[in-house]
Amino acid sequence: MTKKVMLITGASSGIGKATAIKAASHGYRLVLTARRKELLDEVVATIGEDNAISVSADATSFSELEKVFNAAKESFGSIDAVFANAGTGLDTPGTEDGDPKEWDKLVDINIKALLYTAKLAMPYLKKSKGHFFITASVAGRIFMKGSIYGASKWFAYGFGQNLAKEMQEWGGRCTTICPGMVNTDFFDEEKPDKLDPMDVADAVIYALESPQRNTIREVMLMPTN
Repeated sequence: MTKKVMLITGASSGIGKATAIKAASHGYRLVLTARRKELLDEVVATIGEDNAISVSADATSFSELEKVFNAAKESFGSIDAVFANAGTGLDTPGTEDGDPKEWDKLVDINIKALLYTAKLAMPYLKKSKGHFFITASVAGRIFMKGSIYGASKWFAYGFGQNLAKEMQEWGGRCTTICPGMVNTDFFDEEKPDKLDPMDVADAVIYALESPQRNTIREVMLMPTN
């Protein structure tokens, strides 16, 4: 049986890397993209070059992302799942004290890159009746004082719900993943008491491997403490 193919953005570390490793263990072939080529290649080496390729790209560039999807088609022929995972936070929180230059970068990666990934994914997923995943956040489901980051995740959350309805028209599935704090290099200090990236990967695979008749529209997960 032909193995299914999954494309992951922001795959060089954290949630993206963990999901790639988890998906590979469930028989998926992987197309991995991020800006840091050397880290991507390490993930490919872990999975095995027969089952994964790396394509370095800036997810905020539509043309660079388009090359990633083209490489996926050339290497594997089709795509069954796409995980729009690339994202970033802010060093300076709040509105009054916030940095507009940081906001530009945040909007580019948390909003525009998500839209670009979704647009490029749709023709492939339509053919395979595939599955689209979004890394949103608990921050996109609650109100946080002056949080520009949280507002960007409100967009990701709302877009995911809207996209699910669009994909439903042709039998596609869309799942929005909403984790609480995850122990990744997103933070300067280790946070071992918070979620592990593999916890989020488990949530992705849970939704991905549910029967086709069942769309897990949303998964929210929080640190137990």
